[in-house]
Amino acid sequence: MDPVEELLRRGGITRTRILLEAGVSAHALRRAKESGQVFRPRNGWVAVKGADWLAVGAVRRGLVLSCVTVAERRGLWVPSKGQRHVGASPRAGRFHVPESVVVHWSKPIVQRKPDAVEDDLRNALALVAQCQPLETARIIWESALNQNLIDAQAMDRLPLPAAARHVLEISRPFADSGLETIIVHRLRWLKVPMLPQAWVHGHRVDLLIGERLVIQIDGATHTGAQRSSDIEHDAQLKLRGYHVLRFSYGHIMQQWEQVQAVITEAIAQGLHRAA
Repeated sequence: MDPVEELLRRGGITRTRILLEAGVSAHALRRAKESGQVFRPRNGWVAVKGADWLAVGAVRRGLVLSCVTVAERRGLWVPSKGQRHVGASPRAGRFHVPESVVVHWSKPIVQRKPDAVEDDLRNALALVAQCQPLETARIIWESALNQNLIDAQAMDRLPLPAAARHVLEISRPFADSGLETIIVHRLRWLKVPMLPQAWVHGHRVDLLIGERLVIQIDGATHTGAQRSSDIEHDAQLKLRGYHVLRFSYGHIMQQWEQVQAVITEAIAQGLHRAA
């Protein structure tokens, strides 16, 4: 078995023991080290040349990738990409890390596996709730719920810190993207019913406010046939007494005050109510 291929299959870095147990021979591993294809970042660990430097650095210091770093690597909707966060045992000794790396010294809610390079997602989410602004934390948690990567009832039974328990209480699994979570979170002060991914006249809409105000978010896929279908559905909704407001990613992330003004004006006019 090729040690480089097996390492790549396992993310580029793992314990030597795991490779040997998987069927990589000690001889093949030694040859890979001698050729420079594989190196040893720490006693008992091996990594392929060009492995993720953040993962290698974490292993060298006895840390695990965690918090928003794990959320992004697991494909969750993270507003700010490329943040570098690691988890450390509160009993671990102090060490030097680059200024760009955030170290979380905390006891995990779920025991960490000794072979793990990445933290358990449940541990990472607990740190997200304590580390990130509430809106960002809710976006990430709702993304995890929507993708069925966590179960709300199971999370509720864990010894969550107060911040994580609060995020769990307000998070819902319905938002298909973080933009839907952002709108709901930022408009919660309006005290009007808001239902993400509502089923209206044969199609799902991104957000239904009240009974008649539909909010649609145009992403990169809203072109060609998708765009034509959206326009047709908008027309059908209009004929049935609905009011549709469409916004882009740029509107929501860069021009929120204008977006909020349009939505609140529509609510003030009663466009969210059934005639």
